[in-house]
Amino acid sequence: MLKIRLKRIGRKKKACYRIIAIDSQKKRDGKAIEEIGFYNPLSKRNKLDIIKIEKRIKEGAQITEIIKYIMKENYRQKGE
Repeated sequence: MLKIRLKRIGRKKKACYRIIAIDSQKKRDGKAIEEIGFYNPLSKRNKLDIIKIEKRIKEGAQITEIIKYIMKENYRQKGE
């Protein structure tokens, strides 16, 4: 099954994440099928490619709870 989830990058105590599409059986930091966005929890900045995410969801990909939260925050920031 395909999942849209986070891949940890950055250094110790200063993590940032890439939002990726990956097979659910792979490791957290395994090779991604596609990189869809970026999320930095320290600065609350994120960059999402909504079109690619929606395309993957239509193909049957599952989204993790964190990604749902990030997408909701992204929509809220654009509404301001």
